Amino acid sequence: MHTARWRDVVRSDLYGRRPDPRDRPYRFVVRLTLIVFRLLRFRFDVRGAEHVPASGGVILCSNHVSYLDFTFLGLGALPQRRLVRFMAKASVFGHWFAGPFMRAMGHIPVDRRAGAAAFESAVRALKDGEVVGIFPEATISSSFTVKDLKAGAARMAIDADVPIVPAAVWGGHRITTKHHKPQLRRDVAVTVLLGEKLVPGPGETVEGLLARTRTAMEELLDRAQRTYPQQPAGPDDLWWQPAHLGGTAPTPEEAKLLDVADYTGTRKRSKRPHPLARLRRRASKD
Repeated sequence: MHTARWRDVVRSDLYGRRPDPRDRPYRFVVRLTLIVFRLLRFRFDVRGAEHVPASGGVILCSNHVSYLDFTFLGLGALPQRRLVRFMAKASVFGHWFAGPFMRAMGHIPVDRRAGAAAFESAVRALKDGEVVGIFPEATISSSFTVKDLKAGAARMAIDADVPIVPAAVWGGHRITTKHHKPQLRRDVAVTVLLGEKLVPGPGETVEGLLARTRTAMEELLDRAQRTYPQQPAGPDDLWWQPAHLGGTAPTPEEAKLLDVADYTGTRKRSKRPHPLARLRRRASKD
């Protein structure tokens, strides 16, 4: 367990002696991110980074529990001095602030109405020797368990003839996740586990590789959850624990209903109390 160090921010060889000059914006963002990690004193436990090949195309397939998962998963490739090109929603690339950075960092936009273009871009990047990061659940899991996976990652691995490195991230959802207000806090533990690479076998089907990937992700996530060094502070803090481990997070079945309600826009959102009501409530407690 360690925190980000100031010397990591200024290390000239953080990405090797001769990094690609085209990746200067990406490396700059990484160093800024390390500064934020250091200021917030995040406590990282990164295991299995040696499974990321030092060169050549590879897919990182991770579960998805927080909006910060991509920043944490990128740490898994850092020891091998590699940058991860993440597949992200096309709408992010259209944002006035985030868009230019996303494009400069070589991430891959995904438009669900034209998925073939994103697939081809990812396969091309893999054949060019890049590390491509994918969250194959397609959205954050409200149950904090592994959801059904989209087949794209397995298809890419077979088409590009590259391995999949399964991964699990855990802890970042305590800061920001779906259906919960962000809670900026310090000293949060973040676990990143990477498993042994899964190489597509001769004639292996997409379904077979996808099943192997899901099994590996589930095993890694279970290990990350059971070895996580911090525990809920009390009954009101059980929300970030999955139901099968005694938490109050939705079950996978309940989470599916939430996803449908989000997609259709029918989820009932709790109304925020009027400011005067909040003041009266606070005064009564005092």
